[in-house]
Amino acid sequence: MIDPVIFTIRLGSLQLPIRWYGILIMTAVVVGAWIAEREIKRRDGNPDFIWDAMLYVLPAGIIGARLWYVINDILGGNPRFINNPIRIINIPEGGLHIYGAILLGGFTAYWYARKYKVDIWMVLDSVAPGLLIGQAIARPANFINQELYGPPTDLPWGIPIDPAHRIYPFQDLTIYPERTRFHPTFAYEMIWNIIAAAILLWISRRFAKKLKPGTIFAGWLVFAGLGRFIIEFFRPDQPCIPGTNISYTKVVAGIMFLFGGLWILARYHVLPIAFLDIGPDEYCTNKDIIQEEKTAEVIDHQG
Repeated sequence: MIDPVIFTIRLGSLQLPIRWYGILIMTAVVVGAWIAEREIKRRDGNPDFIWDAMLYVLPAGIIGARLWYVINDILGGNPRFINNPIRIINIPEGGLHIYGAILLGGFTAYWYARKYKVDIWMVLDSVAPGLLIGQAIARPANFINQELYGPPTDLPWGIPIDPAHRIYPFQDLTIYPERTRFHPTFAYEMIWNIIAAAILLWISRRFAKKLKPGTIFAGWLVFAGLGRFIIEFFRPDQPCIPGTNISYTKVVAGIMFLFGGLWILARYHVLPIAFLDIGPDEYCTNKDIIQEEKTAEVIDHQG
């Protein structure tokens, strides 16, 4: 197996391990932001917005990812963060959840877009494919850390998991000997995300003149929700609603899928939904904003 620590920086008594997990996540962030930059530029938006917003969105995303993981763990019945709250900030021990990163990072992006008068619909559509690609790039870290695997399998692509990294009941070597292989569920999600991102990018170009703002992001909700919902059936490590075998993540993924599908149907007036804000018919581009500012200046000058 691959050592999770690439190397360790030693400064006197201080030791700073550089982990594959951190390197892959930062690579995922940079690649995802680069894709978003290209997508927003293609829509006549300001590409600098993506990199400027990352100064706020990235730390918010990390905080959100950690808090979601902690809350999910507590709801699943694990008392470790309640018994020792200081562990909440010990991110190096592991425990980030993509949904928390997207939620708090998304709210931060919305605030930043409103502050600088950037069309949030354009931002959402531009970011969606990058989210999928970024998540796919980060997934090999789960293989290195021997985590987020599924149940035992005899399939040829099953992966070995050291007994020290196994969850209950797979630690029992009398039932699950060391040669046991497990479903690489992180790889399933990685492949799904790459395919979904390719489809969204193709649709955004093939039907560029017909797509309405928000449609690509709604497509992300559909693909990301459906993929995770199915994969959750192969994730015995996820905290479940007490008394059931339904994980909290499965519920959220199902809601994402349904909401994204309803959004698309409402967006194209296939299904009228009164409570759903389906958005404008066109993006507000840089040219539109510049023209509005010039018009405002003329009105102020005449007044």
